[in-house]
Amino acid sequence: MINAFNEHFRYSPLFIAVIDKGFVCRDINPKWRKYLGLSDTAAIALPVEELFSHENVSSLKNQIREVIHEKSEVCGRTISLKKIDSSIKSTPSGLLSVWRIRQTDDEQKQVLLVFTEMADYTQAVNKLNQLQTTHELILNAVGEGIYGVDKYGNTTFVNEAATRILGWRAEDVIGKSLHDIHHHSYPDGSPYPSSECPIYNAFTDGKVHQGDDEFFWRTDGTPVPVEYTSTPIRENGEVKGAVVVYRDITERRKNEQQREAAYLQIKTLKELLERERDYLRDEINITVNFGEIIGESQALKRTLAQIEAVSRTSTSVLILGESGVGKEMVARAIHANSVRAEKPLVKVNCASIPKELFESEFFGHVRGSFTGAHRDRVGRLHLAAGGTLFLDEVGEIPLDLQGKLLRALQEQEFERVGDDKTIKVDVRIVAATNRDLKAEVESGRFRMDLYYRLSIFPIEVPPLRERIQDIGPLAIQFLKNICQEFGREPLSLTRQQLEFLNSYSWPGNIRELKNIIERAVILTTGHRLRLDLAMPGHAQNGKSEPMPPFDQTEKAGFVTDAVFREKEKLNMIAVLRLTNWRISGTDGAAALLGIKPSTLAYRMKIHGVNKSDYL
Repeated sequence: MINAFNEHFRYSPLFIAVIDKGFVCRDINPKWRKYLGLSDTAAIALPVEELFSHENVSSLKNQIREVIHEKSEVCGRTISLKKIDSSIKSTPSGLLSVWRIRQTDDEQKQVLLVFTEMADYTQAVNKLNQLQTTHELILNAVGEGIYGVDKYGNTTFVNEAATRILGWRAEDVIGKSLHDIHHHSYPDGSPYPSSECPIYNAFTDGKVHQGDDEFFWRTDGTPVPVEYTSTPIRENGEVKGAVVVYRDITERRKNEQQREAAYLQIKTLKELLERERDYLRDEINITVNFGEIIGESQALKRTLAQIEAVSRTSTSVLILGESGVGKEMVARAIHANSVRAEKPLVKVNCASIPKELFESEFFGHVRGSFTGAHRDRVGRLHLAAGGTLFLDEVGEIPLDLQGKLLRALQEQEFERVGDDKTIKVDVRIVAATNRDLKAEVESGRFRMDLYYRLSIFPIEVPPLRERIQDIGPLAIQFLKNICQEFGREPLSLTRQQLEFLNSYSWPGNIRELKNIIERAVILTTGHRLRLDLAMPGHAQNGKSEPMPPFDQTEKAGFVTDAVFREKEKLNMIAVLRLTNWRISGTDGAAALLGIKPSTLAYRMKIHGVNKSDYL
């Protein structure tokens, strides 16, 4: 027994001994032996009176008897050891603890005595207090709130940051249910059961739990948005509670909300600007006169009177006329003279929209509503809110999609593709077409109800051949603007050139007139406008502008540059007609001329040779 005892307690800094049921010490550790002056190997059989001072022995025996019979145990009894040397002024005093030793032989009942000197105890306590103070200083220096919770959910520790964030002092929460104090309800006031609390789950399932979208409650009853981590505390493998570290994210939430709001605003503005950019991109090359309607003919005056009358209303307008007569210009004039002039005029070219993208283009879509919908998109109907929606080439809308457009126009509301939210808009409709919509209705290619919805006030724009008085003013204005655009000296039209323009049939109307004037300016190298080179089929129609005589130069063996260019152009047109306007290939025009196809294409561009002008 001695060997086993010494093996366990040889190096213990405490006084340790074994007492049997007769109150006799049978084993004692080296530290106690040294105090008693005994050798390390001597057998021991000391009555308990030889270990402790006489005034303590009687009551101590009674306590040891209780321990032997398993009725109690002794923990931290104040007691003094027996004085061994009379020269010692005072005997060591300290704390004694007694436990029964479990043995297989129940007849040999023994107890273990552990005596701790008060000086050692005090030193240990001081160290523990110092350690606790250090830990508290560290925890109080942390900016996050920290709570300690036992396995029953009661608070065991609170740092200063926790008090600062929520207002709860240590004396308010220590020993009380943490959940009941500051985590008891959702922000709307509905109950938050402790069984659902992630903080409590940490010491029931032993896992780390985090939250970043919850609220703790202040002492004044207001919620604080927090993010927290609840980490289980283990002792000998058993979960004893949890430590909760959290921070107030009020400012972060506020900043995030402001950033989100700013982002959404920027995103919306960006989309609107992108759409505006797309709508205006086609207008970059529109000259100043496109904002004005030029002319004095009676046919034009009738149209202007209709524009003035209908502009003051919000009535739907259907603009009819051939291609190139300026239907878009009429739509702009209606919008500019209406009460909606400060709001957007949004153009939709119905002929250019693929059938599968019709709804998205008109009504917009939400992200992910179909393949390729990588972001939300604002529809053109929404962009035109408060203003005017111009439906150009409205007769090109597929029949099966006309009903959806009709419903949106009638109800002034729609849903984006992939969204169930209804958007209401106030939009005026101006439509335009070069088709005979009545004939389209009769043939079943256009809905009758949509036709009547659009044609409340029809305006027919006369073709240029019915506005001969307007050809001259238009041509002069075009010439002025184009010269300014190209940065060249002003050119003028001669009376003969004006008469020539008036005699032409203008199948392309105003658009064709503008194109011819621009082409003439490009082909002009001197101070005299070469309108003759710009007119379609000028060499074959018998009405080309007469050229000055060049007999003398030709007799001298040369021609002027203008004549040379004219002959080159005529030769080019002749070979193109021969090859049915095929440029490349073994039988193409370029091969017959002995030049590269790219060279021929370049010369065609320089001379303004277009297939459509010679058919």
